Amino acid sequence: MKVEIIQRAANVLFEVPDEVHEEIIMLIRAVAADQKTQVSDLAAAFGDWCWLVYTRHGEVIEVLDVGCAR
Repeated sequence: MKVEIIQRAANVLFEVPDEVHEEIIMLIRAVAADQKTQVSDLAAAFGDWCWLVYTRHGEVIEVLDVGCAR
């Protein structure tokens, strides 16, 4: 599974503390590993403190937004 992160979401990854960065990466990995969920439009994944918004195009996951409540 290929993961593409738009620039705005990538910028957030460099601005958050390390522990939050790790949670966002964990969410991206979980979404990429999930072969069962069918995403026809926007979807979201949530962790303890963080979230990401993504869409799937065949074998490509496009991360559109990430954030955290910390």
